[in-house]
Amino acid sequence: MKKINYKNKKGMLIIETLVFGAVVVCIITALASWAAVSIKAGRMTLNREQALQSAEAGIEYYRWHLAHSPQDYRDGTGTTGPYIHSLKDKDGNIVGQFSLDITPPSIGSTLVKIKSTGSSQADSSVQRKILSQVAKPSIAKYAFAGNDAMRFGEGTVVFGPIHSNGGIRFDGLAHNIVTSGATTYDDADHTGGVELGVHTHVRVPPQTGVDETYRPLESNPNSIPTRTDVFEAGRLISQPTIDFGGLTTDFATLKSKAISSGFYRDTAGSGFVGYHLVLKTNNTFDLYKINSWSNLGNCESPSTSWSINKETIQGNYSFPTNGIIFIQDDVVINGQIDSARLTIIAATLPVPTDVTKFENIIVNNDLLYTHYDGTDSIGLIAQGGISIGMKSEDDLKIDGALIAQNDRVGRFYYSGSSCSYKNRSVISLYGMIASHARYGFAYTDGTGYTTRNITYDANMLYSPPPDFPLTSDQYQILSWQEVKN
Repeated sequence: MKKINYKNKKGMLIIETLVFGAVVVCIITALASWAAVSIKAGRMTLNREQALQSAEAGIEYYRWHLAHSPQDYRDGTGTTGPYIHSLKDKDGNIVGQFSLDITPPSIGSTLVKIKSTGSSQADSSVQRKILSQVAKPSIAKYAFAGNDAMRFGEGTVVFGPIHSNGGIRFDGLAHNIVTSGATTYDDADHTGGVELGVHTHVRVPPQTGVDETYRPLESNPNSIPTRTDVFEAGRLISQPTIDFGGLTTDFATLKSKAISSGFYRDTAGSGFVGYHLVLKTNNTFDLYKINSWSNLGNCESPSTSWSINKETIQGNYSFPTNGIIFIQDDVVINGQIDSARLTIIAATLPVPTDVTKFENIIVNNDLLYTHYDGTDSIGLIAQGGISIGMKSEDDLKIDGALIAQNDRVGRFYYSGSSCSYKNRSVISLYGMIASHARYGFAYTDGTGYTTRNITYDANMLYSPPPDFPLTSDQYQILSWQEVKN
């Protein structure tokens, strides 16, 4: 065997030791750097999480504040924000901070914007921002709200939720959920047994048409049938009711606000039967006193024509700053608004003991928005009913939220073999309806409007017309999102 001559390998061991030592040093350095970066990243992650939780705490704090001071948008300070608070842990140690910017609601709205900027106590340069919108829901959460039993006939198409305290017979097409405060409903339009609180007489496909007789499959003890051909989003019974009687208190508040900083008129006086308002896109309206209603002519009706025969101009007025117009008389209204928000009330206070003295609102011609993004908003609130008169347009469009406190929303019944106004073509409502009594724009004999389109304006839910009736005293979160700025 050949022997290795170590005398010729002088220094090799030292070189190998240095190489391996350098490698070990590099590995240790890399591990140390990785550990340092990991620790730094962990601290940054912790600080970012604390900043986010601080921002969330700011949102929850101001929701709590609004629950106790619903009209305070300055954090109890009376000064302009931002409003800065420290966030403490259970031991009282400061762990973060949040700064609040509050955007109060527009006139008549309840929509509040809360922007909360949170930071960590360990590193105040790390910030997270949350923007949340909160509001109180109004009665305009429904496309239709009723107090009595309701019937929606063939040809009725509704976009938006429907609710009635009484039973509902629905023979049209509902694109949203239909609910009733009743469990069962004894439909007065036919004889036979008692049916479900929400039911239909539309025949089950492939059959067509409507069966006017009692529908045993639409009654107890059967479970609620799935009828997506009628109720696209389903139906519910035995649901909480709506307080229509509570609107009386709102009338007193609205009248006070109209007198103080809105627009108010008492009765039209002797020789007049009501007022006529024509809304304009320049934020003004023309006001008329109505001298008389048109004659019925060849038409028969249980009431007057509710169509203007003669009127006298009173002047042109600017929309009030608070958006409230209160008239203590019957009101006819039409026209168009552009970037305006109005609530128009027809009511007499103190409340008359004679229900025939309740004031009504009449719409015979188009009442329109210019914008359909929530910028424009009209609320009509009648102590009696909101009705369509005899000489109404054949293709009538109404934009707004309609409330009839003690009567109904609908068209009067005009008949007679030679009555040229008894049959109308299309009525389209964009907004919502709240009707105390059974609503209707058409009748079973074919008179009235052949096609009825009711489209829900979702903008009204949390941004209704000025001082519109609410369904809750509590603010609800509409949106929550983290933002950069």
